[in-house]
Amino acid sequence: MAETTEKPTKQGVSRAARLSIAPMMDWTDRHCRYFHRLMSRQTLLYTEMVTAPALVRGNARHLLRYDQAEHPVALQLGGSDPDELAEAARMGAAEGYDEINLNVGCPSDRVQSGTFGAVLMKTPDLVAECCAAMRATVDVPVTVKCRIGVDDQNPSEVLPDFLAKVSDVGVTRFAIHARKAWLQGLSPKENREVPPLDYELVDRMKEMFPHLHISLNGGLETLAEAQDALGRGLDGAMLGRAAYHNPWNILGKADAAIFGIVPPFQFPHNVAEAMEDYVGRHLSEGGRLHSITRHMLGLFAGRPGARAWRRTLSEGAAQPDADFQLIREALAQVPRADAA
Repeated sequence: MAETTEKPTKQGVSRAARLSIAPMMDWTDRHCRYFHRLMSRQTLLYTEMVTAPALVRGNARHLLRYDQAEHPVALQLGGSDPDELAEAARMGAAEGYDEINLNVGCPSDRVQSGTFGAVLMKTPDLVAECCAAMRATVDVPVTVKCRIGVDDQNPSEVLPDFLAKVSDVGVTRFAIHARKAWLQGLSPKENREVPPLDYELVDRMKEMFPHLHISLNGGLETLAEAQDALGRGLDGAMLGRAAYHNPWNILGKADAAIFGIVPPFQFPHNVAEAMEDYVGRHLSEGGRLHSITRHMLGLFAGRPGARAWRRTLSEGAAQPDADFQLIREALAQVPRADAA
């Protein structure tokens, strides 16, 4: 990118949360976030979940690496020990992240075995204690991403109690995945698809807690659906896989549709071309092209030439000598929308 995105204020991060891209394991790494930031200067981006034990006990500081151009960018942490989370939050804030988010939504077995993620919906007092410890340690916002409940819990009872207890320690921003998580019997993928969505419950939470910033997550596929959520009075919309698989139609149009500003690029070709310097830096550090291009496969989704674009990148990017020339070759197979 030719310019560096300025580090936003706390108010700026809250405004950016009108639209955010959900933290997704193995997907929203630093290369993905840089690519996404090229398309939207405003949308709030999240890291993959980083566990507090990995940072504090495992000294895995490399997991905090990011490019300054990614701002506004939030670090999502997983954990359940208040002291450990406070130290991990301190490390994240010291690295310059604009927000620290606690994962109270992931249902995977690996996360449950660490006593964090969605299982924490059962212990709102512990979540509150963890958030209080983090807030006492950092100056950046501490936020929570949660479910509406787990297993046999009654979301209409559990969710208001959860929000009340956690907001009592000063957390004012929540992203709510509008599905229960079933901790036994469903895979993480099934937990994103099988439990029914309950948008009405999330809407009611905004009515019950008007002072809180509440973003809707789960099942949102388009900017129009995000705009509908905002139009119903919610403060934000969080999209995940839809934005990853079809980034141009969401991120490429988000600044105009959601934030009312001119987007940085008018055409997806320009986005791919703008990756050249970043790709060059990554390769000069010993990286492989595939680490970046795997996140770019959906750039032309639904457009002529999209299949050839994906095929060229998928087949060539893993070669040890692959460089930006491969992206040029892939681009040559996609008709330019900006051609005279």
